[in-house]
Amino acid sequence: MKEIRLHEGELNIMELLWSNKTLAAKDISKIIKEYIGWEKNTTYTVIKRLIDKGAIEREDPGFLCKAVISKKTVQNIETQALINKLYNGSLNNFITDFLRNQNMSSTEVLELQRIIAEKK
Repeated sequence: MKEIRLHEGELNIMELLWSNKTLAAKDISKIIKEYIGWEKNTTYTVIKRLIDKGAIEREDPGFLCKAVISKKTVQNIETQALINKLYNGSLNNFITDFLRNQNMSSTEVLELQRIIAEKK
């Protein structure tokens, strides 16, 4: 599968599909209008773009939309893109910088230590 990069507007639609599994385009349009204010044409344009990218598939009748790519896959792609862009691809630099700037509970620290121990 090719790497699919999504922008914020596309992610709004994907979140609906990840939560609801399958939705008619007209229902997506109504929900997006209510929460974001997009007009129907804008929503349908973004849906078409997502279909073209291979992120969702359309089923007829009813112009039903279904996510083809999982939220976890998108998270992994976007995280790697961020690491590549801001940390020259260095996971170590990203994690070190990120953790130094976080307030973490002892439970969270223990969980991280457990994960690191599994990787050894």
